[in-house]
Amino acid sequence: MEYQTLTIAIDDKVAAITLNRPDVRNAFNEHAIAELALAFDELGRIDAVRAIVLAANGPAFCAGADLNWMKKMAGYSHSENQEDAARLADMLRTIYLCPKPTVAKVQGDCYAGGMGLVAACDIVVSSEVANFCLSEVKLGLIPATISPYVIKAMGEQAARRYFLTAERFDAREAHRIGFAHEVVAADMLDASVAGIVKSLVTNSPNAVVEAKKLVREVVGQPVNDALLADTANRIAAIRASMEGKEGVASFLEKRKPTWLN
Repeated sequence: MEYQTLTIAIDDKVAAITLNRPDVRNAFNEHAIAELALAFDELGRIDAVRAIVLAANGPAFCAGADLNWMKKMAGYSHSENQEDAARLADMLRTIYLCPKPTVAKVQGDCYAGGMGLVAACDIVVSSEVANFCLSEVKLGLIPATISPYVIKAMGEQAARRYFLTAERFDAREAHRIGFAHEVVAADMLDASVAGIVKSLVTNSPNAVVEAKKLVREVVGQPVNDALLADTANRIAAIRASMEGKEGVASFLEKRKPTWLN
């Protein structure tokens, strides 16, 4: 498929999805939402893809919702607004549930819905020049559809502040509250992301998928007999898997596992 709002490239087991509307600071509209959902869904199904990087062209990562799209929404009925919001929610869920590990490479400002895109990814690396803002309440709105992912990423206490104040904060603050895993100089962003991606693609593809599910499905669960049984079943299953057996055998035999060939 030919994308209008994104560029897609696959190189050496890594797919790059790049927001490509720099003239509007990569703000998204209904077309960008549909294309992002499709891209993450399709790339998540390709065996040759071991990791996905979400990046952006231009000085801004994503300014949130496109102004022209917002003008259209102003005239929507309640049911039309529900359908529109559901499409955004589905897109974010597609990123969050993508079986491949996802890395957000934030090179510039990331506002409102853009923070939802980033928070739905597994790993976030930000340039030190990027700023962040949950600006919705300034417009009489709330960050509802992005809230499940943003609150997971920054925690409840930070969300209480930044959802309510709509203050802009810098990359160092994003790192302090846990929203960004790493903050690096602008000229080191590519190298930092490349290092993380290298770690991802050299690991067992199946184990990476299962480890991602493990975090998502164990977090918040009470430590009870059911959880202990579930985790025991998971390790038993992966020990018996082809890649589990191959990984242990290659380690004991001091050779590379087959997934590196």
